[in-house]
Amino acid sequence: MATLLRAALRPLRPPPGHRGPAAGKWRRREGGLGRPAPLTAALFFFFSFFLSFFFFFLPVDVLLRGARHGAGQLYPEHIPTSLLQKVLLAAGSAGMALYDPYRHDMVAVLGETTGLHALKVLRDQMKRDPEGAQILQERPRILLSTLDLDKLHSLPEGSLGQEYLRFLDVNRVSPDTRAPTRFVDDEELAYVIQRYREVHDMLHTLLGMPTNMLGEIVVKWFEAVQTGLPMCILGALFGPIRLHTQGLQVLVSELIPWAVQNGRRAPCVFNLYYERRWEQPLRALREELGITDPPMLVRALA
Repeated sequence: MATLLRAALRPLRPPPGHRGPAAGKWRRREGGLGRPAPLTAALFFFFSFFLSFFFFFLPVDVLLRGARHGAGQLYPEHIPTSLLQKVLLAAGSAGMALYDPYRHDMVAVLGETTGLHALKVLRDQMKRDPEGAQILQERPRILLSTLDLDKLHSLPEGSLGQEYLRFLDVNRVSPDTRAPTRFVDDEELAYVIQRYREVHDMLHTLLGMPTNMLGEIVVKWFEAVQTGLPMCILGALFGPIRLHTQGLQVLVSELIPWAVQNGRRAPCVFNLYYERRWEQPLRALREELGITDPPMLVRALA
């Protein structure tokens, strides 16, 4: 277990000498929501305790099934774990992720150890869609090494590719700071959650949301509706605790209804082969998905 914790706590660093649109401005993030808050920390430590207490009563053979059967490594970064180990990782990462939302590594562990059912549903949705099925078959990655930056810079103003680059520059983020999948014991589902992480910034672009606290919470609400991932649901519910009064009022009265409505109306956004849509005008893509403009400029409310 100590080895698992060391692996989960291992910080993610940008590739040495790597340059890109956010070069020199790396931000370690995985949907972080703001500064630690005592109330948030207490709530999540309670959640962690409850989760551990609940699984304490499961039969030992169920909890140790993965370890007893000697599950092998399924992909390069995979760390095989039993149900008991997943419970402990989920409980610890849940408490730490909300105590310090900038611990993107803990948010990633929480997503992997609690999202099995939601990932299966998302995978099945992708398989039923021609574009989604092609993504599962070809398994594209959104990384600086796979992006043709010269081509993206040459695209017309207002195109998806141009707007995505602008998002990276303005918010000083890089697609290379996403943590690799490690605790999902299914090779195909491991790719699905990796794709979710790499598409996260694309959703910010689609929704017109910055990476400040309010913008991240709005995206989490949209993702929660679209994916059903427990990590997204918890972030959407507990994230607002850190907001000031004005931001909370705007979130509850306008932004949450807007995010939920758009999440329900839009088809599964993970079925989009974004790498083949760079030339498409962002406005046209939003219309295709039924995504409306946000009710206000969220950046000004940070």
